[in-house]
Amino acid sequence: MLVAVAAFVTAFSSAFGGHEKIKLALKGVPTIEMPAKAAEIVCAAAGRQRSAVTLEVVRSGLELNPALTSSLVAAISKASPDVANIAAGKAAEIDPRQAVEIALAATHAAPRKAGKIVAAVCRAVPSRYRDVAVAVAQICPSGSKEILQAVASVFPDLNEAIEISIQRSGAEAIPSVAAVLDSMKAPTAVTASAASGSSPAPSAGSPGFRGPTVAPPYVPYSSSGPNVTPSTSGTVPRGQRTYASP
Repeated sequence: MLVAVAAFVTAFSSAFGGHEKIKLALKGVPTIEMPAKAAEIVCAAAGRQRSAVTLEVVRSGLELNPALTSSLVAAISKASPDVANIAAGKAAEIDPRQAVEIALAATHAAPRKAGKIVAAVCRAVPSRYRDVAVAVAQICPSGSKEILQAVASVFPDLNEAIEISIQRSGAEAIPSVAAVLDSMKAPTAVTASAASGSSPAPSAGSPGFRGPTVAPPYVPYSSSGPNVTPSTSGTVPRGQRTYASP
């Protein structure tokens, strides 16, 4: 069976329609067996091809059955820990709503890759960086420093503050990921968007930001209006209507 899968993966690497081939291979197995089949295909790939095959396996598997997202990632991560972060990152990119669940599934299967998994998922879904980092740290507390450094690698503007927090905790102490992240400002919109590859709208204070301006035909009001007194007011001409005196 493994020889057949290896031959299939070789065909994938040399053929243009690799995605459709993998999707067809996964479609031909019962739903309950799909995660194991996905992991088998990834394991059969050569080292230099494994990353590309992992991306296509996750993509194909989620297209066929989105409900298997976490189990698919877990199976791949357990069988091939070296691509756990790749599988988790791609799955989170496809289904951002499950970012935390995906990160947890990958970390449970490959705990030594916790930092890389956090970095990959945070890069795919920047807005969930805190939830992902804290959740992974809860099941892998010994990797707290690595997890914080992974967050810093995605958000450079947090790097200095995180490094200071780690140094203050000492060499033996385990820093609280939640406490460290909550003690600093959230990453800027520019940084988060850069991580996801999108272009943010300029914010106040940034070079590209321009507030509202007053230009013709609009005339701004003066800061204070003139005082009107009986001596400076004119006589109001009578109109054709007259009003009764109070």
